[in-house]
Amino acid sequence: MSGSPTLSLLLVGLATAFATYAGGVITLRLVRKSTLIFGVTSGFVLGLALFDLLPEALHGQTGPGATASVLVMALIGLGAGLLLHHLPETAAPKGSAGRIALLAHSLLDGVGIGLAFQISPTTGWIVAAAVLTHDLADGANMAGLSLAHGHAHTAPRWLLANSLAPLLGIGLGQLLPMGEAHFALLLALFAGSFLYIGLFELWPRSAAGEGRLRTAVASGAGLAFMGTVITLAHG
Repeated sequence: MSGSPTLSLLLVGLATAFATYAGGVITLRLVRKSTLIFGVTSGFVLGLALFDLLPEALHGQTGPGATASVLVMALIGLGAGLLLHHLPETAAPKGSAGRIALLAHSLLDGVGIGLAFQISPTTGWIVAAAVLTHDLADGANMAGLSLAHGHAHTAPRWLLANSLAPLLGIGLGQLLPMGEAHFALLLALFAGSFLYIGLFELWPRSAAGEGRLRTAVASGAGLAFMGTVITLAHG
């Protein structure tokens, strides 16, 4: 996308805030509707990780142990996502710890976008696209956790905070230094994070509402579409 980096970051920030808030509103008003979209977007995210980010990371790393370092960073990204995924399950009865963990997750999403735009606008938009595909789930998770603990009256406030967290993260990401030498490792970290998003966040939410077969078909379609788009873009 053309235009100044500042304008691009502003548009991305507003889009993440809107998507997160929309996901929460859908959950609060429709509860179990539109879950098939999570299956499709899980395929999108997995496609970005497998067909674009990991190959680029492997291509960008050279020297002894290059492949191992990329795979380790991908595992770190995957593990960090799993850790944040399970924190809400061990939260205090009132659910505040879980919702704070979700806020931290959204903040880190924004930091990732800010760092990616330092590398290049193309990388920034690739990362932003993957984040946007699961922002609906982020909002739905926040609203669902509030409802599960009987806090429907505070859900809109938590949802608003969760929507604004990526904006703050983007600003922080722009302030952190990022050199070209860390480019490939950062891509590998993002790839691992996106594998977590697709496999442990979007897929289960879709399967719970649509069943495994329909979710598998939807995810396969999303994966094939993303693979085709990336192949054409690099062709």
